[in-house]
Amino acid sequence: MQQIETSRFGVVTIQADQIISFPRGLIGFSDVTQFALIPAPDNEGFFWLQAIGEADLAFLVTDPQPFFKDYDVPIREETQADLQLADTKDGRVLVICNRVGEWLTGNLLGPLVINTASHAGLQLVVTEKKWTCRQPLMRLGATESAMAQAA
Repeated sequence: MQQIETSRFGVVTIQADQIISFPRGLIGFSDVTQFALIPAPDNEGFFWLQAIGEADLAFLVTDPQPFFKDYDVPIREETQADLQLADTKDGRVLVICNRVGEWLTGNLLGPLVINTASHAGLQLVVTEKKWTCRQPLMRLGATESAMAQAA
């Protein structure tokens, strides 16, 4: 167990299996490589990807599959090798969420692929024109407002 400082929740205790290493960082944050995946309180299916050592840096993330059944992230051989993924089925896909007006959107052009065994991750760049970096996931209502305002 380890304690980390967050700007949203104060000091949080995390387990070793919640830590995800992004050796190349994330787009725009290449120098931040260690994150904790923390379930979002009262929002099943959503998580905070909290930077370890950077209390103010966190991203709301979710699995895009429940929202877009036909969303598929092509994992190339070199990505599989970088993540040491023996089988693409061992990869977990998450997308970073943002609030745009009254919508919660997902960045389907920059998905995160995580090796569930080694906890290593990469952010990919998808060029498929079908998706956007602000793909609407859900319209925000009163119950989602608090979550989305932080996003």
